[in-house]
Amino acid sequence: MTYGTMAVDHEMRIDYDKLRRDRLQKTRDQMEKDGLGALLVYDPDNIRYITGTKLGEWSDNKLARYCLLPRGKDPILFEIGSAVPSKKMLCPWLKDIRPAKTDMRGTMSPELGTIDYSIQEIVSILKEHGLEEEPVGVDILTVSLMNAFQKHNVRVADGQQTMLNAQVIKTPEEIQLLEISAAMVDGAYWDVFNYIKPGVKENEVYALMRKRLYELGAENVHNVNVISGDRAYPHPHDFSDRIIRPGDMVFLDVVNDFNGYKTCYYRTFVCGRPTERQKRIYKKAYDWLYDAIKMIKPGASTADIVKCWPDYKEMGYENEYETLALQIGHGVGISHWAKPIISHQNSIKQPEILEEGMHLALETYYGEEGDAARIEEQVVVTKDGYKVITKFPCDELLSTWDY
Repeated sequence: MTYGTMAVDHEMRIDYDKLRRDRLQKTRDQMEKDGLGALLVYDPDNIRYITGTKLGEWSDNKLARYCLLPRGKDPILFEIGSAVPSKKMLCPWLKDIRPAKTDMRGTMSPELGTIDYSIQEIVSILKEHGLEEEPVGVDILTVSLMNAFQKHNVRVADGQQTMLNAQVIKTPEEIQLLEISAAMVDGAYWDVFNYIKPGVKENEVYALMRKRLYELGAENVHNVNVISGDRAYPHPHDFSDRIIRPGDMVFLDVVNDFNGYKTCYYRTFVCGRPTERQKRIYKKAYDWLYDAIKMIKPGASTADIVKCWPDYKEMGYENEYETLALQIGHGVGISHWAKPIISHQNSIKQPEILEEGMHLALETYYGEEGDAARIEEQVVVTKDGYKVITKFPCDELLSTWDY
């Protein structure tokens, strides 16, 4: 069921309190499985997953805020200092919010010792709870952090794996958020579909997609790829100011963000009447996609799914690394790329078993000189199979301009 985008007083929609409680409990459960005494996370998605807080996108690559979750205790948010008062006022579910000690990702002189001070504070908290001898899971590690951990004898473990594993199975509230995020892209695709004509530039399509998503309630639009005509083969994964011409195939990828939950959603159109060649190219990408989707159910192996797709030899490449992200499946949630990853690079050697509650994006690509198609669906693994939550039609190559 897809709810309205706003919380209201007259009916229960998405229960954000439950969402925050469940995510924190899932993290605690995974910490126990991994034998961690604490988690120390710097990734904005991981901070949000544990604390239910965020800051502006400008802060995402700064490593300027972090969160400590000691085993059996409440999380401690270390926030950019000037934002601490507002966080205390607006996030009453958090009991402990402190100013972060940060070197602004190395832009402050190392001689200042800011990172050392921050880890010293973390160690003192661990000692308060008798956890100083226990391993601490860390998700992002810089040289200055590594040196500080070594100086203070902190046993560092791979906290990124803990966070990724905690997020694999989505709660009902997470799936609701993912569906709303996908619904926004459904709607924005309609505007884009009606806009693509000869003379329109890729960056104008890009701008329209972003504008419409923000109008629909997006928190952020992380990415829009717009690729047309002979620029589509090989796949450039971006957008440009190229002018779309009559007969061009055009494909887009959209990473929308609604309350933290992302999409990964490709569609391909043609600006004019599709040729038989273009229909054949499109059908190949579509058949690869739906052959894989039809394999999805609890208990299915990612190795079985990836066998629906061509390997690097069939694609004409020298090794699997050159084909990364052409035919791929990946988890999507609060992080854009999450577990499980389904690809020839990993799924044959290390297959994973699908479980109810996983949410996957499966994407395929096929091109020949001058034309290419890229299609992607988002799929929830259900009790008996799967549910596709991306609704804009893709069973045939649609024309945006019927001249």
